[in-house]
Amino acid sequence: MEALDVLLNRVSVPRLVEPAPTQVQREILFEAALRAPDHGQLRPWRFLTVEGAAREQLGEVLVQAVQASGEASEAAMQKARGMPLRAPLLVVVIASLVEHHKVPASEQLLAAGCAAHGILLAAYAQGIGAVWRTGELSYSPVVAESLGLLDNEQVIGFLYLGTPVNPPREAPKVELADYVSVWSA
Repeated sequence: MEALDVLLNRVSVPRLVEPAPTQVQREILFEAALRAPDHGQLRPWRFLTVEGAAREQLGEVLVQAVQASGEASEAAMQKARGMPLRAPLLVVVIASLVEHHKVPASEQLLAAGCAAHGILLAAYAQGIGAVWRTGELSYSPVVAESLGLLDNEQVIGFLYLGTPVNPPREAPKVELADYVSVWSA
């Protein structure tokens, strides 16, 4: 697939089933992530893969996070329990920020986001369905502790990956003029 086609047509694909990406495909996903813009070459990110029975375990962690938040209705807990089961493979994207005299934390966080985007672009290029999800549970201290995050780390998203149930939708056309203007002093 041509690079510009990927950049101009990638869309989120939320309905995913088995099979998960192969090992070869995964290596390409993570190699693409490592090409993210990265001032200082700090690589302020890391990734956790979650699949198989570990998805159910993550669902129970999310239930604990819901309970800790005070939103412990049965419906909220059931929804949380099922979240990791929406795809055969999840990649937890973690910003792993370091103290640096030239690279502020905000730049490092953006670099981690670019790494996540690289995974999404590489997934689309390989015909893998993918969607980036967050939500308040992504930022839960319960989730962070259960995933083994350090004090300098935070989850910036869960990438859900698998085989699309349906062909990806067409990327919506957006008016550039709504987002691009000429600055003049």
